[in-house]
Amino acid sequence: RQGVLDDAPMLKVLEKASENIFVPLTVGGGIRDYTDSDGRTWSALEVAARYFRAGADKVSIGSDAVYAAEKFRESGHKTGDTSIEQIFHVYGRQAVVVSIDPQRVYVDKPEDVATAGYTVVKAPVPDADGKQYCWYQATVKGGREARDIDAVQLARACEELGAGELMINCINADGQGNGFELGLIRSVMDAVAIPVIASSGAGAPEHFTTAFNETPVQAALAAGMFHRKEVTIAEVKGHMASAGVPVRG
Repeated sequence: RQGVLDDAPMLKVLEKASENIFVPLTVGGGIRDYTDSDGRTWSALEVAARYFRAGADKVSIGSDAVYAAEKFRESGHKTGDTSIEQIFHVYGRQAVVVSIDPQRVYVDKPEDVATAGYTVVKAPVPDADGKQYCWYQATVKGGREARDIDAVQLARACEELGAGELMINCINADGQGNGFELGLIRSVMDAVAIPVIASSGAGAPEHFTTAFNETPVQAALAAGMFHRKEVTIAEVKGHMASAGVPVRG
């Protein structure tokens, strides 16, 4: 859609949902400066404010956060104009979630990308050529366009700009059901102090337990396996509890 303020049906859905949902509600999509069909320009802050008035507790920023981080890293200073900064300064850090969508880029050895400053980890699986290492390249536009910044660099910049939470969605793991991208999660968590949500890859209850036991991640997310009713939330919580992972009832 052109912009969230043009999408009255979506806002109505959010308003109705917030009347019946009593856990923190995060909404994303279109959190950026934009010009509507009438030629009026809306700031990211105004867009976020409309989401908040409709019942959202937090907003999630994707591609626009990557562009903001790139500019910040290039200039070395904050402008106050990025979507992250606008919302952070008015609503606070806890209202801003950044969704990071990286993809694996395989290398023969970590030294291959040392000059670029990318964080290299042991890949969960080798590529077709047998390469064992990878770094995680940030993407925009739903993963359709790769950028010259890695997930760790992006996470650090977003935290500095005012993000209060990061959601890490590995494109390669998404929908595979083989578990979360633990090396990626660890590398991001080593770089920031704000909470991190593991996303993409879960396909069974044990994947959640493994994520919490093998990384310091604060939360883990799944969608498809719940939507398809392959696994229930109660089963995930039960598995975690039986393994000694603290979980709310």
